[in-house]
Amino acid sequence: MTGSRPDADEYFLSIAAKAAERSTCARRAVGCVLVDCYGDVLATGYNGVASGLPHCIDTPCPGAREKSGEGLHLCEAIHAEQNALVQCRSIREIHTVYTTSSPCIHCMRLLLGTSVKRIVFSEEYPHAESKRLAAGAGIEWVHRPPG
Repeated sequence: MTGSRPDADEYFLSIAAKAAERSTCARRAVGCVLVDCYGDVLATGYNGVASGLPHCIDTPCPGAREKSGEGLHLCEAIHAEQNALVQCRSIREIHTVYTTSSPCIHCMRLLLGTSVKRIVFSEEYPHAESKRLAAGAGIEWVHRPPG
C-alpha cells in the first residue's frame, strides 16, 4: 500500500469482505467481486439460499453443521462466486475474481468456463483440487491474507 491508498487487490478484497457481510449462510460468510481488465466491477455476490427460501442463519439447512469443505451436497446456499456469475453481464469480460475464500471445486469448474485470468483470495478453502485446476488452465492463484 502506498500511503493510505490500498492497492487494487486490497481494495477489491475489501469489497468482497463487505459483500460477505450480506451472507445468509450459517456455516460460512463468503463474498465475491468479478472485475474486468480495466478494473471495473462487473458483479458482486455472497453466499446464501435462493430467493424465497428461509435464510440458513434463521433456519439452518442440513449442511449447516458440516465441517468446512465437506457436505457441500447438503448445503442449500448458492455460493458467492455462483451468485456473482449469475449477476454478471458477460462472463467473457471477467479478468479477476476477488473472493474472501478460495473457490471450492464446484465454483472453480464454473469459473473455468469464463475468461478469468486471476483469482485473488484472502482465506484458503480446503479444496486443493481448485488450485490444481487453476494452474492447469494458466490462471494466476493469489493468496492475500488479511492484514
